[in-house]
Amino acid sequence: MERKAGILLHPTSLPGTAGIGTLGKNAFEFIDWLEKAGMKIWQVLPLGPTGYGDSPYQSFSTFALNPLLIDFEDLVVRGWANKKDTKKPSYIKMTGKVDFGAVVWWKSHALKEIAKSFLEIITNPEATTSENYDPNTKAEFFAFCRENQYWLKDYAAFTSIKSFYDAKAAKEAEAKRCAVPGTWNVYWDKELSKHDEKAVEKWVNEHTEDFLQTEVIQFFAAKQWAAVHEYAKSKGIQIVGDIPIFVAADSSDVWANQGLFKIGSDGQFSAVAGVPPDYFSATGQLWGNPLYDWDAMKKDGYAWWIARIKKMLSLVDCVRIDHFRGFESYWAVPFGSLTAETGKWEKGPGIELFDAIKKELGELPLIAEDLGIITEEVRALRDDAKLPGMKVLQFAFDKNEWKQGSLKNVFLPHNFETTNCVAYTGTHDNDTTQGLFESLDDESLVLIADYLTGEKNSVEKTKKLLASKKLTKAFVKSIFASTASIAVVPLQDVYTLGTYARMNTPSTSGTNWAWRAEKGQISGTKAEKAAAWLKNLCVLYAR
Repeated sequence: MERKAGILLHPTSLPGTAGIGTLGKNAFEFIDWLEKAGMKIWQVLPLGPTGYGDSPYQSFSTFALNPLLIDFEDLVVRGWANKKDTKKPSYIKMTGKVDFGAVVWWKSHALKEIAKSFLEIITNPEATTSENYDPNTKAEFFAFCRENQYWLKDYAAFTSIKSFYDAKAAKEAEAKRCAVPGTWNVYWDKELSKHDEKAVEKWVNEHTEDFLQTEVIQFFAAKQWAAVHEYAKSKGIQIVGDIPIFVAADSSDVWANQGLFKIGSDGQFSAVAGVPPDYFSATGQLWGNPLYDWDAMKKDGYAWWIARIKKMLSLVDCVRIDHFRGFESYWAVPFGSLTAETGKWEKGPGIELFDAIKKELGELPLIAEDLGIITEEVRALRDDAKLPGMKVLQFAFDKNEWKQGSLKNVFLPHNFETTNCVAYTGTHDNDTTQGLFESLDDESLVLIADYLTGEKNSVEKTKKLLASKKLTKAFVKSIFASTASIAVVPLQDVYTLGTYARMNTPSTSGTNWAWRAEKGQISGTKAEKAAAWLKNLCVLYAR
């Protein structure tokens, strides 16, 4: 595998647009910056519409794109929207962290109005005043709907039904002063919740405008993402996407494919996903995702998974599969448990799933997120599937090993057992490297300083290295210098940002996924300087 390097930055973190990062001109500027920095990879998080906790790992659809990423300025330029429908309200800020509540309220309503206008425009092209309007747009839109019908029809229906029942449930909850029920299987009409085809068809026929608007919004997102992806390709940059192994309970995926999940006759999940107590949480992580019925999936040759991978590979060049170990065995937590401690390990599909996917799609450009409790069986599955794993340098340092006179941690660069891996300073679930260093005890910090500098460092000298940000920069340098084929750095670590720039803290909600870069971090003097530093590392370490 060719040695190369890249940057981890989710599009929502791009700067320069109202409320949230988008697929507009700043995405193209970021790609230009990646090229200047010698980067060959742009890694993103899952691209689907976000649900609970604004998490990209809890999406309403694994096939759809996040409408919040749609760039309004681009829609106006294309002649698909009027400026008045895209005007930023006063409560939406241009900089600072994403206020998801405000952004969702604004953009979801604005997109519905824009979609309504778009449907009028494709019927009567004279309705737009733009000179850029492409007369082939109507044909493109309907072709998009036909090509994506296998998931889009259910997603558009799900979105329409959910919108109605969410509003109804909210009113009832307000009157009764109680919480709003969680998912479709709790409070929808019985026939609709069971995905009865006649009931769903009847709903769609009675709510055609809602249905079409969702299809239009997905068309917008698909066109803009395709333009970004093509531009990245033209600059020699691959986009690495991300697929969570599990899908959200409140999703069109589960609702429309109930026979592929462990769901009882009463519509309730028999068990849900999570992980046992680990580095991130003493009580484990209770994710709440419904579990797959792997026996049912096997009967049709894992067709749903094949369609999922195929769709993702039409959007990106390579895919990281989150929680890869769950394919070997997964942590099943009884439904209703308050923590993940009560779960147990159950067997996954193993290599059979990957053989089925390869048979259909060929060799797979996948990355296995092999973190957490990794057994020999999980390693064997990763190797049998011929997938690179991950090495996270933040997990590498154990002061107890240091005291014993030998550093054997598998995440240390000198212990990488293969070049077929992807090395990271940290991931979206980690603190920023500077933030982590600032939280460590003196002994741990000195160990890291000794490793990175190759010298014996006093506490005082180490703290000076920390304050000057040199320690974090040496951390970045270390993964570039490693034998890993690919080195990936979160943009936060390029600029040695502190904990305030952390993307996610596992097992918490309400403040995650909101960090945004500053404009000067992708263009301008500061960005040029950072690009030159990274480019030099690429030259020095043949990336």
